[in-house]
Amino acid sequence: MALSRTKYIQFSKESQLHFLKKISFVAFILAFALPVYSLPPDIEKGRKKVVHVLEDDTGAVIVQTAPGKVVTHRGGSITLPCRFHHEPENIDPARIRIKWTKVTDALQFEDVFVALGRQQRVFGPYRGRVFLEQAGPGDASVIIQNVTLEDYGRYECEVTNDMEDDTGFVNLDLEGVVFPYYPREGRYKLNYHEAEDACKKQDAILASHSQLHKAWLEGLDWCNAGWLEDGSVQYPISHPRDQCGRKDNPAGVRNYGYRHKEKERYDAFCFTSKLNGKVHFLKRFKKVNYVEAMKACVRDGSLMAKVGQLYAAWTFQLLDRCEAGWLEDGSIRYPIVNPRSRCGGSQPGVRHLGFPDKKFRLYGVYCFRKNKDEAAFATEIAKSPTENLTRKKSSNSIPMNTTMVI
Repeated sequence: MALSRTKYIQFSKESQLHFLKKISFVAFILAFALPVYSLPPDIEKGRKKVVHVLEDDTGAVIVQTAPGKVVTHRGGSITLPCRFHHEPENIDPARIRIKWTKVTDALQFEDVFVALGRQQRVFGPYRGRVFLEQAGPGDASVIIQNVTLEDYGRYECEVTNDMEDDTGFVNLDLEGVVFPYYPREGRYKLNYHEAEDACKKQDAILASHSQLHKAWLEGLDWCNAGWLEDGSVQYPISHPRDQCGRKDNPAGVRNYGYRHKEKERYDAFCFTSKLNGKVHFLKRFKKVNYVEAMKACVRDGSLMAKVGQLYAAWTFQLLDRCEAGWLEDGSIRYPIVNPRSRCGGSQPGVRHLGFPDKKFRLYGVYCFRKNKDEAAFATEIAKSPTENLTRKKSSNSIPMNTTMVI
């Protein structure tokens, strides 16, 4: 959290005393107005304390957002918490401007939502999905419905009262899984933009460093370097060995730093989250080639599964199938939750058998069927005629959200 601008004001002793009394009063108000979340001692110990400072004696705005981050999954609903307090208290609410933006790693800002009094506007891919929570005076929180992979990231809440403003930041995290990816052409064939596109084609996005680090903590070990969303190239090593950066180097996430996005080529680390549908292995009496597999899924009322969808099914559905099958990208894979000797070794994971000739009739197929309610929601959003959306809060308009603050 940070003030968008800082003013240095010199006070007399009398005005300084008055100023300190006002700070104490406002701090008292905030202490009782904001929810308190208990945290484990090890997390609480490392937290930074944030102190709000009034900018002057009148018209000051103080914003407080949730510490840490809020966590949900794709398809869920989440509240980005933000509360504010302003002096004087009897100010006209119509003069309060609330603006939410998403902050990218390049320190660029993407407009999400803006409200001035009763006038509200939602931008771009957030249309039809973002609304004010409206939990009472001083609440600038917004609810994001049907969360997407692209919603992951850092958001800024800015509250403005005439010429005075303050900002706070909220990190939106997603439950999900990181997986390495390379195309049929082979390893180290993707520049940054091609890696980004490759992940999207597999129902995923390029992973962030924090997502890759978390995956490493959970045991991910991969000896090939891949692009991350910030333009860096890294790879996680849980079991150091000479062919992966020397055996005597400690385990960790190895970092090549930021690389040239057009000229240099690596693999990709992708991230996906909970599915808005279900992956299943299509039972058939005979093996099929790639074209036959695609047609079989269509007859089943589904589509061939993407790599990201299979990883998501392995993670969230606990899909465990010791049968190799075609995926949409032409690769052959199968998910193992409970390892056994005849199913690829002693560790759980998604087994990858490469990219065989598409004419081979040696495998089954994994299909994906989208949830009916998700398909209906997508159709409804596509028919939305305007960006300027307002919605009154009611018990029927906003579903129960699954916010977890950590």
